[in-house]
Amino acid sequence: MKKAALLRLPLLALLALACVAPSSAQTASPRVYSVEIIVFRNNTGAGGPEDWSVKPVARRPDKPDALVSGRFVQAIAAGQFQLKEVATRLQNSSSYQPIAHFAWQQTASSWGSGAGFTIAKLAGNVPGLTGIIYLEAKDYLHLGMTLNYTTSSPPAGLAAAPGTTFVLSESRRVKAFERNYFDHPAFGVIALVTPVNKATGGR
Repeated sequence: MKKAALLRLPLLALLALACVAPSSAQTASPRVYSVEIIVFRNNTGAGGPEDWSVKPVARRPDKPDALVSGRFVQAIAAGQFQLKEVATRLQNSSSYQPIAHFAWQQTASSWGSGAGFTIAKLAGNVPGLTGIIYLEAKDYLHLGMTLNYTTSSPPAGLAAAPGTTFVLSESRRVKAFERNYFDHPAFGVIALVTPVNKATGGR
């Protein structure tokens, strides 16, 4: 959404202070990826009022590849998170507050499949947050998600009623070792995808 793009500047300035060093586990053709996600609330309400009953839909390819669902390999312990400094800076900010921080390893699904894992599987019970996150691969990696965030106290600037459910639905190309930002006037996501030198396992 157009207004949401205006929210990137202050957040990107905040995140620029925290760096993520590439892992030595990068390989030419990795099969397993670590995905780390921070979901955060945007307290500014700077996007302004919109029709929140309109539910966005992520853009999908016209001709998806044959369905191959990625395999969940394992959850990643909080002590191994790479975005801890980013989460701390968000926590100390009055404009953005973390809702959830979680990470896992998986193999990628086929391009256009939309096959992923639920928030309940990846992060457990997160009050107000539901949805799915999927990682796809073809010539490039794509990370997509459809997340629903329900809050009893939406930011005042959004002119949304208590209990409004906000939907973030987006899929985009991502680069390994780089922070990727998915934005929405009410909440957003910072994601980090890194290849792992591990080609077996899964459940």
